Amino acid sequence: MPIAPIPKTRPARDLTDAEFAELDGLLQATPTPLEALDAVMLDGFLCGVLVQPQLLEIDDCLLWVFDTDGQALPDNTDPAWYERTCQLIRQRHAALNHAMADDGWFNPLILEPDDEAPDPERAAPRSSALTPQQAESDALLASLPPVSQALMPWVTGFLMACEQFPGLSNSSDDAVHVALARLYRHLPAQTEEEIELVATLDREHPLRLLDDAIEELVVTVADLWDLTRPSRYHVDTIKRDSPKLGRNDPCHCGSGKKFKACHGKT
Repeated sequence: MPIAPIPKTRPARDLTDAEFAELDGLLQATPTPLEALDAVMLDGFLCGVLVQPQLLEIDDCLLWVFDTDGQALPDNTDPAWYERTCQLIRQRHAALNHAMADDGWFNPLILEPDDEAPDPERAAPRSSALTPQQAESDALLASLPPVSQALMPWVTGFLMACEQFPGLSNSSDDAVHVALARLYRHLPAQTEEEIELVATLDREHPLRLLDDAIEELVVTVADLWDLTRPSRYHVDTIKRDSPKLGRNDPCHCGSGKKFKACHGKT
């Protein structure tokens, strides 16, 4: 299958720290009862979209950014809020795409423990206010090593993209599934098979420092981008039902003239 050259992407200005903070605030202002991704999960989601084996338009993916269940925004949604939020999302998507295509590297939005300002409500005991789902989520998060706790929100966003667009997960390439396992090790293991797989990765490829884990995450996503590129940027070979006419062959119109002197005139 012929592979087209990778389209040259226009250098896209990435978001500033202030714009990342603005985007996170805008996402938090998504009308209820919709549950939007936060900025970190969005970053993972966008990377999950970009490494799919089919080329996806970002505007076709926004539905799941504003609601994890894919519900549409209400009719009375503030158009200014929506346009600004989409503008920042598209800008980050374009910057990630450019970085992967041209540099083979990108800077993921990962919040290290010191990056988050103390939140009195989070620090205070809240067990009595927790729903069963929140309590279960907190327990699963606490079961992870500190490195994985920092990466879990990003990887969760990546996983959400793969669930909505299953082309990557359904790949028959073993290398794709090995790469996915390297990412999903940062999520709570649910089955005995997953527990064994994580234990194997921890034993053979330990990630004790957050910087090492972030570098491994970036390398893994870049590997996935390379693995799926042939499917994402391919050119279908055109098969003709009949042989191509030569310039000296009789014209197909039946005039008796050569093709070059009839319909083949330039």
